[in-house]
Amino acid sequence: MAGRIGRQEVLDSVYSVIALVFILVACVELCDAATVVDVYRLIQYDISGVPYGSRLSNLNHHASSFPFSPGTDLSRTVFVINFRDLNLTSIQEYITEKRQLGGLLLLLPQKFSPSNKEAAEEGGQTHEQEQTRGLLIELEQLLIGANIPYPVYFAFEDDKIDAVLDDIKRNDALGQPATATTGGYKFVVSTPEPKKLASSTLTNIQGWLPGLKAAGDTNQLPTIAIVASYDTFGAAPALSVGSDSNGSGAVALLETARLFSRLYSNPKTRGKYNLLFGLTSGGPYNYNGTQKWLRSLDQRLRESIDYAICLNSIGSLDSELWMHVSKPPENAFIKQLYEGFSDVAADLGVKVGVKHKKINISNSRVAWEHEQFSRARITAATLSELSVAPGLLESFGGLHDQRPLVNPAAVVRSVKLVAESLARHIYGYQGKNIQIFKDGSSLAVNPSYVTSWLDLLSRTPRVAPFLPKNDPFILALKKELEDHTAEVNVQHELLDGMFTFYDSTKSQLNIYQVASVTFDLLLSLVLGSYLILLFCFLVITTRGLDDLIGLFRRPPSRKMKSG
Repeated sequence: MAGRIGRQEVLDSVYSVIALVFILVACVELCDAATVVDVYRLIQYDISGVPYGSRLSNLNHHASSFPFSPGTDLSRTVFVINFRDLNLTSIQEYITEKRQLGGLLLLLPQKFSPSNKEAAEEGGQTHEQEQTRGLLIELEQLLIGANIPYPVYFAFEDDKIDAVLDDIKRNDALGQPATATTGGYKFVVSTPEPKKLASSTLTNIQGWLPGLKAAGDTNQLPTIAIVASYDTFGAAPALSVGSDSNGSGAVALLETARLFSRLYSNPKTRGKYNLLFGLTSGGPYNYNGTQKWLRSLDQRLRESIDYAICLNSIGSLDSELWMHVSKPPENAFIKQLYEGFSDVAADLGVKVGVKHKKINISNSRVAWEHEQFSRARITAATLSELSVAPGLLESFGGLHDQRPLVNPAAVVRSVKLVAESLARHIYGYQGKNIQIFKDGSSLAVNPSYVTSWLDLLSRTPRVAPFLPKNDPFILALKKELEDHTAEVNVQHELLDGMFTFYDSTKSQLNIYQVASVTFDLLLSLVLGSYLILLFCFLVITTRGLDDLIGLFRRPPSRKMKSG
């Protein structure tokens, strides 16, 4: 009896050791994390039921870098590509030809990170950055316009991720992608699969500065509308800050409202024009928010609008400004509007050209925000550094549109141009070289105000479907207009039903350094041999050699025992 108890104790202790070792071996791969990285998923959306963007979010594959032969199975492989090494043709092959990957991770330069304060302070673009920006625009449009059946993520390069990528490249030099057999790095993103957003809301914010009526005058005063869309669209919703498009336009509108609030606060300098300020949403989606905002306006107010000036991408100091119009430049109203702006531009040393694009009434697609006004029979124009209209979902604050792209001095210049042009029209100073908002005066444009708002917008993603009605940013815009206008109205509208968006825009990537299967097998063999020797040693020292041999003997049958 005592022998059987001793033997059982030995076996129990050995089995416990074996179980513990196997648990530790199984956990090696999960516990050996190299680093954790913030990643941003490629947008996922549908247009009229047609899928676009990345359709999956979870990752659990080994990582490799370019390139591999066309016949290589990469369905369990995540490609990691530094943007500096990007071959757009190779990427296009995997996207347009639907070659199956496990996933794609694109590492972007820190210069294009919204959180990069050094880049924001530098401002402007070097030649190298301009080339990078052009390539990034091409890549972004390629990704946005494709249906990609695997996860696609963006991250920003840093020392940790660069070291991992260097290791991956060294391993790939052997000519085989990382697999469970060869080992390497495993990339894991654990997040719920994307779900459709229940509803996409557009929020328009309207500010109102009433003009001065003469005593006993019951007629409606004429109105001038200053409008800028503030939302964005890009390959990664969590990174689409749109510093220039259209952060610069929204900031210029706020500063213009601030300047005129000071003029209109004194009855002696209040003009005989109402001023209507509109921060609109839905710009990337055919200016859907602007269309619905105009429809919501009182008919008398809409009919009182003398003209509307829309501000779009005005943050480049090196670019000529363009006034885009729907009516021919020879039209009396357009001619008066353009001459008013060009006169002020000449005084400020700014060049402003005019571009005419006729509206196609049979096509609901509009190229510029002012075309929604033109469709409502309101004289309107868009002031922009862009000479050509962007396409649908294009150039509305993508990955390339970060803070270094915008020069605060350019926004200050544009504010002066708009404010002085409006003032000369309101106070009847057309053709006269009079500066109301002169530098150094109490009515001068405030560069610090412009810079602070540019910095805020350059850190704030503003893709409308992902902005709740009471988002802090929207509340901040509302409060700012409340500080500078007499009345503020907020309008919530649903985005046109042809667009469907999906959640899961940002996550964390866990990077694990894992051993190959060969190493695991060798380790298991060594551990197994060690445990067998340990087992034999324990039995011999506690019960003797005979008991050890007896463990492996075949037990006697019941018949023999009974005999």
